[in-house]
Amino acid sequence: MYPLDVVKTRVQLQVGSGAGGEAYNGMFDCLTKIIKQEGPGRLYRGISAPILMEAPKRATKFAANDEWGKFYRGLFGMTSMNQQLSILTGATAGATESFVVVPFELVKIRLQDKSSKYSGMGDVVKQIVKKEGPLALYNGLEATMFRHVSWNAGYFGVIFKVREMLPQAETKSKKMVNDLISGSIGGTVGTMLNTPFDVVKSRIQNTTRVPGVIPKYNWTVPSVVTVFREEGFAALYKGFLPKVLRLGPGGGILLVVFTGVMDFFRSIQK
Repeated sequence: MYPLDVVKTRVQLQVGSGAGGEAYNGMFDCLTKIIKQEGPGRLYRGISAPILMEAPKRATKFAANDEWGKFYRGLFGMTSMNQQLSILTGATAGATESFVVVPFELVKIRLQDKSSKYSGMGDVVKQIVKKEGPLALYNGLEATMFRHVSWNAGYFGVIFKVREMLPQAETKSKKMVNDLISGSIGGTVGTMLNTPFDVVKSRIQNTTRVPGVIPKYNWTVPSVVTVFREEGFAALYKGFLPKVLRLGPGGGILLVVFTGVMDFFRSIQK
């Protein structure tokens, strides 16, 4: 799935509507031009950062969702989850998850950029710390929180509702199918909600900070307004197609694997 993420980032970083030989005019055009101009290996540039990020990111997502769910049930005196609690819990879990992923996301974005001059993940970290300071590794934290809060709220909220609407699963295979359906729909809705924040997050994290200079893309909401004014509403959904192709089915697979692994560990603890 990683080449889709590279394409998504390239399209999001492109300012303007895109036209001409060097511009990307959509997902397939971007994919073709990267392969033709830079070689197929470029589609995997920066993959070490997300590989290192995936395990702690997913673990934090579900662990935080579980623990925040317990907290909110106790806070509101409820014995079981409902959709409103699922949305609130997912949003809080997304905020928690953001603190884990920001440095990895920043490194990934810097390596995925077409004009990137970094030799690898270690070089990105070294150059950022040297030129911008160690705290610069958390550039884009606010935008990342907007992105993860909206995605997780949509994801877990939709999963709860879709599971309610689906026929009761009586076998493991039917339970897997229900999880795949609800997770895929949840991933799609989450992507629809968070793409505008993802667009500005990519631009914020790809901006090298210069002392005394306020960057064009700095805070999330003003950056969303800037993109809307300069490039139109559609620009806030740049990279949506490769993103939803990755996170729609990915949300279903994520839920199936998580549920299956949790069921396995519960069975061996009995």
